[in-house]
Formats: sequence, structure tokens, C-alpha cells
Amino acid sequence: MVKAADRAKNPARSSVWLENRAARSGGGPGGLDRDRIVTESIRILDEEGLAKLSMRKLATELNVTAMSLYWYVDTKDDIIEYALDTAHAGIDLAAVEGASTWQERVKILANGYRRMLVRHPWVSSVSGTYLNVGPHAMAVSKAIYTVIESTGLPVVARAGATSAVFQFVYGFGTVEGHFERRAAETGMSQDEYYREAIDAFREEPRFAEELGVMKPLIDERVNTTMDVMWDRDFDYALDVLIAGIETMVERSRSEK
Repeated sequence: MVKAADRAKNPARSSVWLENRAARSGGGPGGLDRDRIVTESIRILDEEGLAKLSMRKLATELNVTAMSLYWYVDTKDDIIEYALDTAHAGIDLAAVEGASTWQERVKILANGYRRMLVRHPWVSSVSGTYLNVGPHAMAVSKAIYTVIESTGLPVVARAGATSAVFQFVYGFGTVEGHFERRAAETGMSQDEYYREAIDAFREEPRFAEELGVMKPLIDERVNTTMDVMWDRDFDYALDVLIAGIETMVERSRSEK
């Protein structure tokens, strides 16, 4: 068993994926297995958020004792790492491989990543906290770097292009996922929640100057459903980024 205190001494190397856990994937007490634990953890995380996940709550939901969980995991961080990797399994990498152009592969990957962030809004809260070197996450990373390499960008430019596209997706998907969750918490649809917020903005005299500048955009968007708005804005922004990569590829060729 790896203690939390021991991991704290060397956090840069702390991950369940850097330790030998194969022998602990099954055969433990309570009729459990790691897949059941992770599946239930993701359900709690999706429905109630990161703050509500605890070893005690997880054991209660699984109808086992908390001590039973420790056959498979040492800490709650272990569970989150397993859940984070499993979330990445939802990105359809086979569809990426089947696309004929790098532009289409970028779009498929970006949309898959966005959908993951919306489906699992807690993912954005833990990204960067863990090494995230599980098999599914690494497969997604490999697919991202492979498609960026296929654009024709020089090596020195690939990390920047990757950041431009996928940090955008991270930000967009995070906002979309949190907005969807907030609307659900209020008991309203996304469309209802958005219109309530816009009406409050319009009715507040302190925002008159800002409203004057933003009025054409607000007037256009208020008559559009949120689903259409999310997709339209995302697709357009992604097209801008892809066009930027194409421009930079041509520039690098002309500089040779």
C-alpha cells in the first residue's frame, strides 16, 4: 500500500499508473472489482460533482464497507485517476483513424474531447492535478500529436498548434459543461436559464453602456437555441484555428 504521505514527498512521480496494481484488480472482498468501483465513482462525479465523492459515500452506494475499497485503491486520488482515464475512453479514436484528411481528424478529436468535458464536467476540475498517464489518456494524447504532426508543421511549431486547438477545446467544453450543470441545478433548461440571464442583464441600468455595444449580438442569439449556439460557435472557432494552422504550414514552406 502506498500512503498519501509518501506520495506527497515526490508528487511529480505519483500516479496509480506508475505503480504495480495488476494484482489488485480483482479477487478482493465484498464481491467487488475495480471496474465496479470506477463506474460508480463516475456516476457520483457526474451527478453530484467532485466535492461529493468520498470513500464512505462510495462504499455506501456499492453496499460494502469502506475497508473493502482499500483492497483496490489506497486513496480517493487513486479512484479519481482511474475515473479520469476511463472518461477518456469515450473519445472515438477509431473514427479519427478513419478520416481521410488531417483537418477532419482534428475536428473529430476536438469534438470528442469537447463531448467528454461536457459529459463529465468534473474532468476539467482535475486536469493538471494528476499525471494522467493511463492507457486511454495516453492513446488520446498519441492521436492528438499524430494528427498535429500530419499537418506538415515543423517540430518547433507543433506544441503551439496543439495548445491553440486543444486548450481552446478545454476552455469551451469546460464552460459548456458547467453551464449545462448550473442550468440543471436551477431546474431550468439551458434555453430557459440563458434567457433569464439575458433578461436580467437587459433590465439592469448599470449595464446600459455594455448592452449598447453588445445588442446586435444578443438580439441574434436570444432567438437561437443553446444547442445550436454551442455547436455553431464551436465549429466556427475550430475552423478559424484550422485555417490558422494551414496558413502557418504554408508560411513555413515558403521560408525554407
